[in-house]
Amino acid sequence: MSKKGFIGLLLLLIAFGAMAKNKSPKREMRAVWVATVDNIDWPSKAGLSVEEQKKEMITLLDQHKKNGMNTIVFQIRPATDAFYISPYEPWSQWLSGEQGIAPDPFYDPLEFVIDECHKRAMELHAWLNPYRAVYNDAVTKTDSMHITNVHPEWFLKYGKHRYFNPGLQETRDHFAKIVGDVVRRYDVDAIHFDDYFYPYKIAGKSFPDSLSFVKNGGEFYPDRIEDWRRDNVNCVIKQINDTIKSIKPWMPFGISPFGVWRNKDVDKCGSRTKAGQTNYDDLYADVLLWLKNDWIDYVTPQIYWHIGKKVADHRIIAKWWRKNSFGKPCYIGHGAYRLNSKSKVKAWRNSDQIIRQIRMVRRLKGLDGSMFFSSKSFMNDLEGINEKLTEDVYSKPAIVPENGTIKAIVPNIPVGVKLNKSSSLLEWDGTELAKSYVIYRFKKASKVNLKYADKIIGLTANSYFKLNDDDKGYKYVVTSLSRTNTESEPSMEVIR
Repeated sequence: MSKKGFIGLLLLLIAFGAMAKNKSPKREMRAVWVATVDNIDWPSKAGLSVEEQKKEMITLLDQHKKNGMNTIVFQIRPATDAFYISPYEPWSQWLSGEQGIAPDPFYDPLEFVIDECHKRAMELHAWLNPYRAVYNDAVTKTDSMHITNVHPEWFLKYGKHRYFNPGLQETRDHFAKIVGDVVRRYDVDAIHFDDYFYPYKIAGKSFPDSLSFVKNGGEFYPDRIEDWRRDNVNCVIKQINDTIKSIKPWMPFGISPFGVWRNKDVDKCGSRTKAGQTNYDDLYADVLLWLKNDWIDYVTPQIYWHIGKKVADHRIIAKWWRKNSFGKPCYIGHGAYRLNSKSKVKAWRNSDQIIRQIRMVRRLKGLDGSMFFSSKSFMNDLEGINEKLTEDVYSKPAIVPENGTIKAIVPNIPVGVKLNKSSSLLEWDGTELAKSYVIYRFKKASKVNLKYADKIIGLTANSYFKLNDDDKGYKYVVTSLSRTNTESEPSMEVIR
């Protein structure tokens, strides 16, 4: 993510096909990452009361819903600790201030956030970090049951942090167990990893896995350590995908890699960039292989640079990923956190840069949306970004896109749709396989056509929707959305 090693609320937005000016695409995943390491986004500081934590989260979700977001990517395991009830790992220090201490009075933050997201017809993607075990090893006090204390032989120290040794099958099995437990017990909508695989390289320091290479290098030993490292990451990605799909075949597994796969000067298939570090060569993440082999279901490259940047042009990199996503949904990353009126880079001195990037993504066929770092950027309304979203590019609701790589779950058509005139509620019977509903409004004389995004007036998880006073003189239809974001045919029309 950022080179500081943190990740925040992610905004994914997905645009399919052409769109009229100032109209949102119908299907657009707008997701927000909630970072927990060092309390980047939530909670604002460790040790807040449960009431304060909940209040902050509700405020956060309300703001992002207002901004038109439809997905939250919530970090639930920042450093081999948990923001949920885990039978395997201790409670995160970022909640109470001390690792291993449960919330008091007790609540489950992950369950709470899932419920609050689903109330708002927003998805919750559970974001886990695979290899980081201890953040800032010199000052972090780990719980006695933390895995680094139970199995110290599984870990390596590099820089300030401690990491799982990627070359051990034991570490892959442990992580697969963690992911499987979350998928099995929680109603999350997807599993998500960021860009932290092997750590970003530290000048003058080699990652200390040479002894592991001697022991576990197999066919790669003695002179192909970099290929071995990539294979280690490949193995964990495949194992995680297999784990997820064995439990919930409909559940997507997504990756948010560093923006540059490889530079063209070292690989003719790379992008026209001069990135100092890259996925393939430095993080040992062969993202293209994962896409090609169907080990991941979507990709969200972190292109946190401005349009026109000499060594890493946002436009050039976005076009490269468009051509190299192997048919998987591709959501482009935007560095909203860079917005600053005093920035040394002129492009980041106002929020127009972000709006330009969104519009560019929507114009480029083959790109499916956008991702933004971080939630705090919008909670602090950097350079007036919220108004730009609500009044312009996100002025209309959007449906989370259907992922064509996963077998569709087709929901039933809503029935019993009626208008309660006394309460101005549009009501219907809840339908089987529906996770939420889409409400469309049309002029009385017009035909019902679901392809126009500007006809969507709301998304809800309820079997009712409150109409505004100015919603008179129109007709309405309702559709169902399933867990795979497959949309039903429209209901019978209701005229108001």
